[in-house]
Amino acid sequence: MTAIISPIFVGHGSPMMAIDSNACAMFLEQYGKSLRPKAIVLFTAHWESETLTISSTNGVYDTIYDFGGFPQALFEMKYPAKGSTQLAERVAGLLHARGIATRFDTRRGLDHGAWVVLSRMFPAADVPVVQVSVNPFLPSKEQFRIGEALRGLDREDILVIGSGATVHNFRAMNPYAKEPDAWAVAFDDWLVEHMRKRDLEALFRYEELAPNARIAVPRPEHFVPLYIAFGSGDPASEVRELHRSYEMGSLSYLSLAF
Repeated sequence: MTAIISPIFVGHGSPMMAIDSNACAMFLEQYGKSLRPKAIVLFTAHWESETLTISSTNGVYDTIYDFGGFPQALFEMKYPAKGSTQLAERVAGLLHARGIATRFDTRRGLDHGAWVVLSRMFPAADVPVVQVSVNPFLPSKEQFRIGEALRGLDREDILVIGSGATVHNFRAMNPYAKEPDAWAVAFDDWLVEHMRKRDLEALFRYEELAPNARIAVPRPEHFVPLYIAFGSGDPASEVRELHRSYEMGSLSYLSLAF
């Protein structure tokens, strides 16, 4: 059965998800099988720029290995998806209409925030992808507004993905943990609750209102794709928790549909 296309946020966790079948990898495989998008617009935590930058190519992307210390098998993986200059121009036009500045990048490949997720969801690499950077230092309200500019793409079967992590703090991770850390679960619980209520006022002030926000989000580059994806969803739609699991106590794989 084919699912309705809705914007999603995916907690992409470790690059090892590309080759290890953890709980999130298995979820992404099954969820991807239920979708038939015409194209994908993906905001990745691993591409930062002051001006929102949009990949613009019709060719096959290089696969970027923007990590170290992992097994050689990970560095041998390729995800040969193609881009779409037509969609890149469309995305830029929608953003410009809201007064949001952009620029194009014709050379950059797909980083692991993109290809690790996509290799699980669409392993054939047969869906065109437009990758977009994030500016992690814009206020939460502005991140949401970026998403709002793209609202309605889902009705054209274009899948908007925010790829990052709600709880992403290397110093707080415990490789020996057997259960999720209660503080990380509490932070995710708060986010899901307030997103379901569409309490934007509270969500835009998450740093002061959400429990454990400072430890959960020591730096916002992995967090902001959540608000972009949230903003791009239909405000009349239910916010759905698609998947939640944790590694090393606090590394969150929370994934949501908007």
